[in-house]
Amino acid sequence: MEKMVTGIDLAATYQGKKVFVTGHTGFKGAWLCAWLHTLGATVKGYALPPEYGQGLFELLQAADKLTGVFGDIRDLALLKQEMLAFQPDFVFHLAAQPLVRRSYDLPSETFEVNVAGTAKVLEAVNALEKKCTTVVITTDKVYENKEQDILYNEKDTLGGYDPYSASKACTELVVNSFRNSFFNITSYHQHQKAIASVRAGNVIGGGDWSKDRIVPDIVRSLQLNMEIGVRNPHSVRPWQHVLEPLGGYLLLGGLLHEQPKQFATAYNFGPHPQDHLTVQQLVEQAIQVWGSGEWKDTSSPMAVHEANLLKLSIEKAQTQLGWQPKLDAATAIWWTIDWYKQAPEKRLAYSFEQIKKYQSL
Repeated sequence: MEKMVTGIDLAATYQGKKVFVTGHTGFKGAWLCAWLHTLGATVKGYALPPEYGQGLFELLQAADKLTGVFGDIRDLALLKQEMLAFQPDFVFHLAAQPLVRRSYDLPSETFEVNVAGTAKVLEAVNALEKKCTTVVITTDKVYENKEQDILYNEKDTLGGYDPYSASKACTELVVNSFRNSFFNITSYHQHQKAIASVRAGNVIGGGDWSKDRIVPDIVRSLQLNMEIGVRNPHSVRPWQHVLEPLGGYLLLGGLLHEQPKQFATAYNFGPHPQDHLTVQQLVEQAIQVWGSGEWKDTSSPMAVHEANLLKLSIEKAQTQLGWQPKLDAATAIWWTIDWYKQAPEKRLAYSFEQIKKYQSL
């Protein structure tokens, strides 16, 4: 029998339920779909085709363990058509333009996808005439970052220096607007919609091949026996294995479904405060797990601005949800790099092994 994750039994919560996942072709979305598959949920994905091959999405699709359609969340007619046809019990909204540096190249598109796209997802949810619980995934970068050694909590001011961070802060405002205007908890018995937002970032794990993310950059360099270029070696981040926030999202989704008036709010998910690492520490530990490799500092004073220091408070998730990180940073890095060391034909089974192992912790 599977162990309960904190306060609820995830299998009992999601087995036989219909779950609509936007962004299922992406790194986090594919891992979420894999976990939901093990829980016995019926999953339907909605996202653009994947930009990069070899990821968990392709492995799940090849094994016929994932159903979905390719579509843009900005296409309200198609999005609404697919959601209404599916009639989900849960919606997890992960589709986004997720990269800081790309947001400098495509600022208006970043705001269109992340802000207007989220509004269209929630408009489609509003069209459902049934109970539906929605979790919107934003980022740890939604806060007005003062670049000081403080832990940001859910009551801190939203902000965003770069277009990506600002777009995600705007997304939080969209969520709050829909929560007040259409999904107001005082009239839940009428609309039966509950919505929460979750803030996590710097997530690592197997199957991520995105450009401009540190782990894919590390792995590609190691595979080619090249030096790893590190552009911000001294930046501090709340690194966490992908299964950590996903476990929090699933837990929150279940609690929100059962007690919508209590949990329809925002939550941070991240590591313990003492477990934040610099980029350099992450790279050096990854090299150690791989067994070889070198890195070089490629920082440039001409580079676009990226935050040097970011830490989250997870006290609210701990006290209200009973959620706790299970893997320290070193273990998260080991689980991640070990995934890439597996033969390609073994990676899907290894992914399910990691999910099972994580649930048993």
